[in-house]
Amino acid sequence: MPPILILTGFEPFRGERINPSWEVARRFDGEVIGGLQIKSVRVPVGCAKAARRITGAIVRYRPRAVLGLGEAGGRPAISLERIAINLADERGALAKSGDPGFTPVIRGGPDAYFSRLPLSAIIRELDRREIPASVTLSAGAYACNALMYAALHQLRRKPAVPVGFIHLPYEARQAGRHRSMPTMALAMMENAVRIAIVETARAAR
Repeated sequence: MPPILILTGFEPFRGERINPSWEVARRFDGEVIGGLQIKSVRVPVGCAKAARRITGAIVRYRPRAVLGLGEAGGRPAISLERIAINLADERGALAKSGDPGFTPVIRGGPDAYFSRLPLSAIIRELDRREIPASVTLSAGAYACNALMYAALHQLRRKPAVPVGFIHLPYEARQAGRHRSMPTMALAMMENAVRIAIVETARAAR
């Protein structure tokens, strides 16, 4: 059996019927790309839940690479995230006690981890295919960041394993709820992720 690349996508949230990250991720499940077999993992929304899900998946599948996908509504392009920080904002989960809800993703972990994806190679290929994309600084402080940070922390002793995160825009079917927001066709997002997988597989050899 080929080595595994874990590809994650989030469940719908905030009243959405779909989440483009999972719509894209599930299409690759079982496919072999660049010598790696894709295992798509659906992730619940929430910092602690996302961190637990990816940590469990890494323990189970012992992947050669990990690529997380998430939704970033309002962004017009594919966003390759550079940094994951050790900060989890559960969006008021502890508000009743007066705590704003900010806790570490991993207690005692370092302040941040850098992406291990071949960002330059991915961006270069996306530009060549005329797919709008950029490298952005941080994955934020919510579930997407927690997943990226937890994955990098879990694989901190395996520096040769590429790990990182990509945010996707709203998908065209979400335009009805977000009329003033940019969207992207699912096929274009799928092509972008395929490029990222190919370049990541090369880096994992």
